[in-house]
Amino acid sequence: MAATVSVKVWGEHALFTRPDLSVERLTYPLMTPSAARGVLDAILFKPQMMWHVRRITVLKPQFPPGFPEFTRQEPFRFIQVRRNEIQGTIAPRTVEGWMKEPKTFEPYLVDSAGREGVQGQNRTQRNSLILHHVAYRIDATPKLTAKANKPRSRPEDDEDRGPDTVAKYVAMFNRRVEKGQCFHRPYLGCREFACQFAPSSDADEPLVSWNLDLGLMLYDIRFGADGQNRPGFFAAKVINGVLHCDTEHAGPNGEPPVSVVGWDSEGGAA
Repeated sequence: MAATVSVKVWGEHALFTRPDLSVERLTYPLMTPSAARGVLDAILFKPQMMWHVRRITVLKPQFPPGFPEFTRQEPFRFIQVRRNEIQGTIAPRTVEGWMKEPKTFEPYLVDSAGREGVQGQNRTQRNSLILHHVAYRIDATPKLTAKANKPRSRPEDDEDRGPDTVAKYVAMFNRRVEKGQCFHRPYLGCREFACQFAPSSDADEPLVSWNLDLGLMLYDIRFGADGQNRPGFFAAKVINGVLHCDTEHAGPNGEPPVSVVGWDSEGGAA
């Protein structure tokens, strides 16, 4: 098996949205592979490589003083929140037009109550069922892309020198984690739920007592050259606190490689 990286991430809130509901947001009970890839990309992203998530281990989080003891023992904790969200987006062409003709600029007032009804012009309230106090260990492998070892469109920095290899990006990722470096702040599903990250250690406590069949879970979204976004799903099972999501190798408990539904017509999962 290729060299892997391992990183611990944790935070107070997380929202790994299920696609079942179109308006109200409901989270999966643990991190999805696509969310794990997003965390890894936030720490290290290069066009010459991509992250292949192998497993996600659920860890015991650090609870604040006074947190109810009976709730600490649960494998996951749900809380419900109501948030103000915007109903639309600003098209890139609109922004380009404002840049060319600043006089045509119109402010996008999110909290514009009273202009067109009680909620305002662009604001709406939605309920979200989110996770409270989570911690995970992500194990993944960098895979080289077609751009590896090709001429760069931008000059290489001091860290990104030499031929593109898996070992190079593993070492680069580990150095960045040790220093706490990231391209942007990693988050747990939604940008407002920022998370901490650190190297994994033997002191991490996996929830080995948690076993659950989650059914179909979002694996990732493949962005095609034709502009079509194709979601892929897989049969997710938590065994001894570990979500096996490796499409190439067997799991830690002998599980076969997972199959991604929705990408089979394109030659299988990446």
